[in-house]
Amino acid sequence: MTGPVALCCGEPAGIGPELAAKAWRALGSDLPFVLIGDPSHLPPGTPVAEITDPALAADAARRGVPVLRHDFPGPATPGTPEPRHAQTVIDVIARGVDLVRSGQARALCTAPIHKKALQDGAGFRYPGHTEYLAALAGTARVVMMLASPALRVVPTTIHIPLAQVPRALTAELLQDTLRITHQALIRDFGIPRPRIAVAGLNPHAGEGGAMGREEIDLIAPLLERMRAEGFDLQGPISADTMFHERARATYDAAVCMYHDQALIPIKTLDFDRGVNITLGLPFIRTSPDHGTAMDIAGRDLANPSSMIEALKMAHTMGAARAAATP
Repeated sequence: MTGPVALCCGEPAGIGPELAAKAWRALGSDLPFVLIGDPSHLPPGTPVAEITDPALAADAARRGVPVLRHDFPGPATPGTPEPRHAQTVIDVIARGVDLVRSGQARALCTAPIHKKALQDGAGFRYPGHTEYLAALAGTARVVMMLASPALRVVPTTIHIPLAQVPRALTAELLQDTLRITHQALIRDFGIPRPRIAVAGLNPHAGEGGAMGREEIDLIAPLLERMRAEGFDLQGPISADTMFHERARATYDAAVCMYHDQALIPIKTLDFDRGVNITLGLPFIRTSPDHGTAMDIAGRDLANPSSMIEALKMAHTMGAARAAATP
């Protein structure tokens, strides 16, 4: 896996095209990527270097945005999704997966998609990118990580109502999340003995059962069993004491019990540089930690920091996984 990062174009009516152009201007040939999409969707005046082989991306990046051409049914109108484009957006994702699985690209980075546009235009039946990628890979269980230079966090339960979290939080789910996170930290981040901090579910980690028993009945016994296997696990820890600077220095990733418990700290600490990573896939996948931002699409207002960090992280993680693979 020594090729470039493959960047799927995402929703062409969103900010993806301008982010790709801005990322190329920032990274150039120092960190080559290849955009899979329609070159006509890039902002007017963007230099384009069309290629037919990802291996040519590094040289092409000296001239313009390296593009593996994937034609769409028509032009893109910023801020207005075109239903005819939906199936092509999906096809681009599948093409990106083919490139990384065949070894032609070292990692996959995905620009944001517009889920409703895909559902309306192509009957897309997946909740989002992550679930579709897992289906393409034949992977039953994947884990979402948000990472930045300041912090790595993993929510055990994700996009469900808060009232459903206690029922959804099972020992099996938490164990799978911890194992996948542990393996990824070794294989994809080059951390030989990962230290993982585990949050409690309740305020003050249940305060000895006074504020809930999930820590006593579920979380603590599981952590004890996994420590006996050799895992370096802290917790369950009260979430309100986990994320200050001294605490963060004691672990490599924090596993939290629900979406906001994990995402509020990282978005507070490093909003612009957060990267969404899918752990557990047979390939590296990153994405900027934001949506299509239809309201500012085409106005040259989009901040490319998260996209740039996602491309950098994909490159670094791809190299780490290649080095760890016999």
